[in-house]
Amino acid sequence: MTFILGLTGSIGMGKSATAGLFRRLGVPVHDADAAVHALYAGEAAPLVEAAFPGTAPDGVVDRAKLGPVVLGSPDAMRRLEAIVHPLVRRDEALFLRRALSERQPVAVLDVPLLFETGGDGRCDAVAVVTAPAAVQAARVLARPGMDPGKLAAILAKQMPDGEKRRRAHFLVETGSGFPRAERGVSDILRALAGRPGRVLAGRLRER
Repeated sequence: MTFILGLTGSIGMGKSATAGLFRRLGVPVHDADAAVHALYAGEAAPLVEAAFPGTAPDGVVDRAKLGPVVLGSPDAMRRLEAIVHPLVRRDEALFLRRALSERQPVAVLDVPLLFETGGDGRCDAVAVVTAPAAVQAARVLARPGMDPGKLAAILAKQMPDGEKRRRAHFLVETGSGFPRAERGVSDILRALAGRPGRVLAGRLRER
């Protein structure tokens, strides 16, 4: 049975690059952010436009227009999540069904707010991507349009890295460069070799 590995990490930790390392080693990865982007350009767009008029004027959700409407408004954010989350979960379920049919030993769920949303309960284990705070800040502040205030606001919405590390089954350290991270990913896959997944098996029994 396919082993479901959650992959998460705070902004600037190198999670996306780490997901790429899993892909290069042949492990299928479901990218929750990419799924949202695809939905905003497709199925979710008319639903978001209906809930928040003017945010998807051309049939594609305009994040620049949607952001000010939902950020800072818990009620609006809940309404948006009620639209998007079920669609992402459906996409995730299809991904896992493919992984199972292909007899993949491991499948990765790349979810930025995995712990914050309780998504770790859908995983057999969780790998947290981490780096020293100074490295994290330097990476994020090098991005266009980013400043210390924006970084602080983003971090305030994310579980502290120390707590994520405490909850993790595996850590992928990226502060010393990605050759070390690649070794970390390889070590995780070796540790998981032959371990059956229990979460997906449980889902199938519930049907």
